[in-house]
Amino acid sequence: MGSAQLDNANPTILNASDLPSHRRRRQGRDTSSKEHGVKEVLMAKPSYSLDPFYLSDFSDTDSDDSTIEPIDEQEIYDLIAPISDPEHPLSLESLGVVKLQDVHLISPSDLTNTVALSRVLVELTPTVTHCSLATVIGLGVRVRLEQALPPSYRVEVKIKKDTHAQAEEVNKQLADKERVAAALENANLMGILRKMMEPCLA
Repeated sequence: MGSAQLDNANPTILNASDLPSHRRRRQGRDTSSKEHGVKEVLMAKPSYSLDPFYLSDFSDTDSDDSTIEPIDEQEIYDLIAPISDPEHPLSLESLGVVKLQDVHLISPSDLTNTVALSRVLVELTPTVTHCSLATVIGLGVRVRLEQALPPSYRVEVKIKKDTHAQAEEVNKQLADKERVAAALENANLMGILRKMMEPCLA
């Protein structure tokens, strides 16, 4: 970030063995070609107006929807775990900012109803209670999920209770669609978000 002092110069880094195992078990799609497509999309014109990171990880017109398993909390976690912290060359997963147990998914009772919405709530745990980049991290998580999940998923990102001094204000910013849209028009912020997303494409 170029600041003289980091919010958390010596963050706690979790052991790899303590992290949830990542799994790629989607049926009916070629993950290698999909990841290649992700990189191409980042360089091409976005599919949506506010869609700089459109990844379409779960949209596959060539697959039979009946053979694709429903998205679960693990797969949502896998989408955001590699995101890089803005201050450190470390993932949000390894810093404990995102945790599998803090990914909540509420699916409609009738999965055959094409207009029914699923709700995703991700609670973030900042590395320090005064983290000045909590809003940026939350924005990165929200954008990543909104652009990677199907349109039938509604995404909410919050700071976990009692983990940040200004959690209420940060949560208001992250929930305000107009403020999020305005933030995505900021060239400097977009540069930071793109850098944060790079590990997701590795």
